[in-house]
Amino acid sequence: MPGEASESELRGPVQVPDGWSGQTHSSGRQRVPRDSAMWTGWWLWPLVAVCTADQFRDNAVRLMQSTPVIDGHNDLPWQLLKRFNNQLQDPRANLTSLNGTHTNIPKLKAGFVGAQFWSAYTPCDTQNKDSVKRTLEQIDVIQRMCQLYPETFLCVTDSAGIQQAFQEGKVASLVGVEGGHSIDSSLGVLRALYHLGMRYLTLTHSCNTPWADNWLVDTGEDEAQSQGLSSFGQSVVKEMNRLGVIIDLAHVSVATMEAALQLSKAPVIFSHSSAYSVCRHRRNVPDHVLQLVKQTGSLVMVNFYNDYVSCKAEANLSQVADHLDYIKKVAGAGAVGFGGDYDGVSRLPSGLEDVSKYPDLVAELLRRQWTEEEVRGALAENLLRVFKAVEQASDHKQAPGEEPIPLGELEASCRTNYGYSGAPSLHLQPGTLLASLVTLLLSLCLL
Repeated sequence: MPGEASESELRGPVQVPDGWSGQTHSSGRQRVPRDSAMWTGWWLWPLVAVCTADQFRDNAVRLMQSTPVIDGHNDLPWQLLKRFNNQLQDPRANLTSLNGTHTNIPKLKAGFVGAQFWSAYTPCDTQNKDSVKRTLEQIDVIQRMCQLYPETFLCVTDSAGIQQAFQEGKVASLVGVEGGHSIDSSLGVLRALYHLGMRYLTLTHSCNTPWADNWLVDTGEDEAQSQGLSSFGQSVVKEMNRLGVIIDLAHVSVATMEAALQLSKAPVIFSHSSAYSVCRHRRNVPDHVLQLVKQTGSLVMVNFYNDYVSCKAEANLSQVADHLDYIKKVAGAGAVGFGGDYDGVSRLPSGLEDVSKYPDLVAELLRRQWTEEEVRGALAENLLRVFKAVEQASDHKQAPGEEPIPLGELEASCRTNYGYSGAPSLHLQPGTLLASLVTLLLSLCLL
């Protein structure tokens, strides 16, 4: 590989006869015994390997100084909720000295993180309850991070904002809403979250929404409800295209992946997923979907969670690089990105224990003979290309979608029906409609 010397170059061209024990050569130079030469090789090789590794890491740092990493998914806001109930002025929540997390300000700087999609995550058990409230609170905490640490974070909402943050040496901070249940099956809520800064929406988390199926359908743990996307789910995708919200297919079923990739007018992302052929976990992306990723100019941002990397409790940095290699091979170098899932997972590969370790992963890609252009793409340029394409496909002059989800597709608990009562026949499911007609006929018979 470039920069590495061959064994023959290290040992030199002189051939030493067998059994020679230190005689003087006719030139006057003393020959080195074979055993001594072998001993020299034993200690010199590790030294060369260390120096070469340092060279790759030095090159990684040089690249990242001008092209810092854009990470697709970080759950620090969830940790701030769990540990401090989003009270950022609690001294323990100080992001310059925060302990016990994968992410804090010094680690971000050491890792050359130049842009981060912070996850506004709320668990599946909030669905049909307080998911919208919880999501608003998580968007609020992301915005307050930018307000409290303006020297470090710059909240942005477009690709130009990311590039501005790069120039200012700050971490461009964007909102990614993780889980379609956060919009509570409402296009109006989708639009409101867009206006609050949401720039990607993960169509499902690890639960079905009334309009999209999640990855557990593929394991048999959940039943398919929408066979990918329902009619309303298709409306969600179209409205995201109109607004300029990136469609995120992490956590969704294969049928949902296929439906969204075929329907969307703009490239999509997998904000934190890996390659199924490398680790056969259903959260990962299968080969035929990687082909669709290639055809649509979309992006897979590789997840670092051990279970998705090695399909085991233990994993290492090299195995993460295997996923990056594989996606590049199948979908092309333009389809690769980083989506570490830091502070959202319990197990991380050795060598990638926190966000400061990104230069080590980049060094490994360089060692594997990735070109500087390919590395810059994976670091930032691939995501910027996708984001710009999503922005170009948006059309705010187009009329917004207004057709509500049918009432019968929603769970009734903890939910009012305002708006549906005016024209119930338009929104009731066939079974509900039949029951209503039977009730009406019985009433007439009693008259």
